[in-house]
Amino acid sequence: MIYTRREFTKLALTAAPAVGLIGQPVSGAWLGQSRPNSLINGVQIGAITYSFRSLPDQSAEATLRYVVDSGVSAIELMDGPAEAFAGRPTSGRGGGRGGRGAQLTPEQVAEQRAAQVAAQAALKAWRTSVSMDKYKALRKMYNDAGVSIYAVKILSPNMSDEEYEYVFDVAEALGCTHTTLELPNDEAQLKHIGDFAMRRKIYAAFHTHLQGSMTAFDRAFALSPGNMANVDLGHYVAAGNIGGTAVEFLEKHHARISSVHIKDRKSKANGGENVPWGTGDTPIKDILQAMKARAWKFPATVEVEYRIPEGSEPVTETKKCVQYCADALK
Repeated sequence: MIYTRREFTKLALTAAPAVGLIGQPVSGAWLGQSRPNSLINGVQIGAITYSFRSLPDQSAEATLRYVVDSGVSAIELMDGPAEAFAGRPTSGRGGGRGGRGAQLTPEQVAEQRAAQVAAQAALKAWRTSVSMDKYKALRKMYNDAGVSIYAVKILSPNMSDEEYEYVFDVAEALGCTHTTLELPNDEAQLKHIGDFAMRRKIYAAFHTHLQGSMTAFDRAFALSPGNMANVDLGHYVAAGNIGGTAVEFLEKHHARISSVHIKDRKSKANGGENVPWGTGDTPIKDILQAMKARAWKFPATVEVEYRIPEGSEPVTETKKCVQYCADALK
């Protein structure tokens, strides 16, 4: 069955789990914990779990604790915690017996390559055979704690069709409206991914770095209505606001945006550095106020990418960013 864009969008919006309210009781392992609520004045503030990448425990359970402690009720989930929870195979470091910077022999290089190929084959075999039951359990665990998962980042343009099916199965099991991935240049890949998204009724939302511009997504949008934007507005500013400001980008493309990433960066003219929020050139307050005024429903995803200050850690910094959003939306 082919859906119109309006039907597809309605389906995506209604697929997202409801957000919990502060103070409601939580069952199971989260009994006694308050449920987070980062839906602020109509704007869904989320976070990507990449923000917690430097913390030693990267399990799904620990990641959920970081999210809840940050006051976040909706997330973009990275592949590591999700796939580890589902039983992703681990692989040792093949070859490489020398220290850092040591010159490897041709035999060691060949050994490393063989180990990498074997690990990739094992991962593909696992992905194309694993049950979705663990992912459904992961979704329940997060939802029970008051956290919805609106996106998952596993997809790569170079995956096989069997792996594509796996990624969209995972997104469906987790309750996602979209899956995120880096924006490729290849038009055949863009169309193929969009076709998958249309068939599975889960958007493919492309992420941008310094290639972000007013026209960066034009080819993807034209090739398939299943292709959407997961634009990073901090990177957009650091790239030079090519073709218009971040808010102008949202005004033009809001109907094709599944989620946006928010971070503070210096402008290209000022060096482009990632900095603590409120000290850079990303117009975060203007972005959030525009989302509020126009009632755009795509999430604004907090991504902590600046250097963590001495004496702090990622959960504290994520919480600060969420508070910055709350203050901006008053």
